[in-house]
Amino acid sequence: MKSNQEIVQLIEKLRKLDTKNMYLNDFFHTWKESDDEIAAVFTVAEILRGMRENNISTKVFDSGLGISVFRDNSTRTRFSFASACNLLGLEVQDLDEKVSQIAHGETVRETANMVSFMADVIGIRDDMYIGKGHTYMKTVADSVEEGYRDGVLEQRPTLVNLQCDIDHPTQSMADMLHVINYFGGVENLKGKKIAMTWAYSPSYGKPLSVPQGIIGLFSRFGMDVVLAHPEGYEIMSDVEEVAAANAKASGGSFRKVNTMEEAFRDADIVYPKSWAPYAVMEERTKLVEQGRFDDLKDLEKRCLENNAKFKNWTCTEELMKTTRDGKALYMHCLPADISGLSCKEGEVDQSVFDRYLVPLYKEASYKPYIIAAMIFLAKFSSPSDKLAQLLKEAKPRIK
Repeated sequence: MKSNQEIVQLIEKLRKLDTKNMYLNDFFHTWKESDDEIAAVFTVAEILRGMRENNISTKVFDSGLGISVFRDNSTRTRFSFASACNLLGLEVQDLDEKVSQIAHGETVRETANMVSFMADVIGIRDDMYIGKGHTYMKTVADSVEEGYRDGVLEQRPTLVNLQCDIDHPTQSMADMLHVINYFGGVENLKGKKIAMTWAYSPSYGKPLSVPQGIIGLFSRFGMDVVLAHPEGYEIMSDVEEVAAANAKASGGSFRKVNTMEEAFRDADIVYPKSWAPYAVMEERTKLVEQGRFDDLKDLEKRCLENNAKFKNWTCTEELMKTTRDGKALYMHCLPADISGLSCKEGEVDQSVFDRYLVPLYKEASYKPYIIAAMIFLAKFSSPSDKLAQLLKEAKPRIK
């Protein structure tokens, strides 16, 4: 638990960061944000968490809505978004496209404006179709911007990317804040090796945005970022270029290997996670666009057969022993495919997963604060002043 003095120090740290471009803006991809803006999200998240731990209310809205649009299944991110909105004083309303007028041909522009009359933030998850998720989010953002300019909306809702086809910024930033705290500060990350590796799963079609988000963010901190996957399980080359450029700028490294063993060797952090090959996700998107739903079954069959060739790509106790001092931090965005528990063979052995339960829960616990920080920084031109005011007033959260 942080003391009030530690919270004051964090507020003063925030005051020195340039966040002016975050005000009244959206959060799409981490690599579109400056170093100061990334640091500001982490700092505000820590402040908000510290205040809540000290029973200080962080409600900055007396009314207003957070609109959630989940075009893919979600538990953790859905509840994290709801928790973040509640932390700041917003109520949440889910937009269920199956029962909305969208199902009857309403345009994205129309829907975006109709649901935003009293909305302060829109959180969207749309991660399953290559070239579609981010495009949809941009269309929504452009629509509410136009509605605000035209006087239709009294305020311009902030859009937060809760996972698209390219990036999962709330996940990767929650992961990084966990790593920062685990290793005792961002200054201790230089030279640390993280193995972002593909792992076997008995399912197909898992999004690319988690591995892409990890290499796109962790490469900014002077770390040795290693991406490992079997041949044919490539991610987007554009994101690999982002990671390489980030690594060069930060004094770290980014490289690709084709064995899990090489990736795990002397790693400080391991992140074994299944994903579908980029080419498969492209084919999947085209089949859905063309309405060839029967062909999707054939695609799934082929993909599962190919996955089965790489069942040895799993996080075992033996592999964990090859990491730095045999004590690498195991990470996962959850839910994991756990061998012998949730499936016969999967991403990780049950014994490994069970040993890291507490760190995994801590990793997940940062996401509501990361989302709340993104919203907060978009709503206040001087976030440090607003946080200082909240701390000075110290209204109790529980009375």
